[in-house]
Amino acid sequence: MSLIIAYMGKKGCVMAADKRKIAYFGDKDELNVLESELYSGTIQNDDELAKRAEELNVAVKITDGSSKLLEIGEIIRGEVSSKGTFQTKRRRVYGTTNGYQLVELLGAQTQSRKAGNNGVILFGNKYAKKLAQELLSRKWEASQNLMKMREIFEEILSEVSLKTPTVGDTFDVIVKHPTYSETTAQMNLNRTIDQDIKLLARFRQDLVEKLVRQNLEIEMSYKIIDNGDIGRVVDINGNELKVQLNDKTQAVDENWQQTAAPGHNVVMYAESDDVKLKDKVIIKDEKLCLKKDKSPLKCDVILCTL
Repeated sequence: MSLIIAYMGKKGCVMAADKRKIAYFGDKDELNVLESELYSGTIQNDDELAKRAEELNVAVKITDGSSKLLEIGEIIRGEVSSKGTFQTKRRRVYGTTNGYQLVELLGAQTQSRKAGNNGVILFGNKYAKKLAQELLSRKWEASQNLMKMREIFEEILSEVSLKTPTVGDTFDVIVKHPTYSETTAQMNLNRTIDQDIKLLARFRQDLVEKLVRQNLEIEMSYKIIDNGDIGRVVDINGNELKVQLNDKTQAVDENWQQTAAPGHNVVMYAESDDVKLKDKVIIKDEKLCLKKDKSPLKCDVILCTL
């Protein structure tokens, strides 16, 4: 949804981007209709977007706090992304004095990577880019200094935001002007981009592991026994008992790793002195106890069905 404008040249790098993010929820066909009207310029402001979304029965969530720019040392990174069913597509521009690179990523895998020395780059949907290009052609002068370019980019973003709700009215602008030759610029870009993509891969791996654990926790939570038979007492040593689990019960630790399979013993602790061999152990209303008198028991594991 965003619009990013980037200049890279001998004077330095100026990059500007709005902070809008739009999420849709609804029928796929209706979503396609709404997006088509947005990208063609048929819908021109937030009120028209809200009205059309309601007509199409599509829920829309708009936020204007999503920064698209990042400073990495003397490099500026701009990114637009779109989420698919399984992967996120990212388009990035990395810029500095006398150099830039355009990188396309699917997940953390690089799909394409192109380098250049100077130019103006526009990222965004076709309609927003068309509006920005028209404004650039009227306002741009190659002799302008970086601060003037900054002002022009802010003006362009502001004017485009008045004509399409795909671009918000709050912006980030970053200016960098290190002393880099074209060769030095590309060396620094290569080093920065390689490290940045490695960090992305590490982040995605951590995220995958977190999601796997969350899914496991959800799955196991349904197996925790709230009511039911657990097993029977097979050994007594003071208030320490060994309880043999029945053929439908297992014990797991806090990481959901199995510590005792069906038929194996689990250590429990009784408050009552009246415990006999072969006494049955149950869970009643989420409380572990002896079946005969409901006297409470304690253990250091989670009792689940298979």
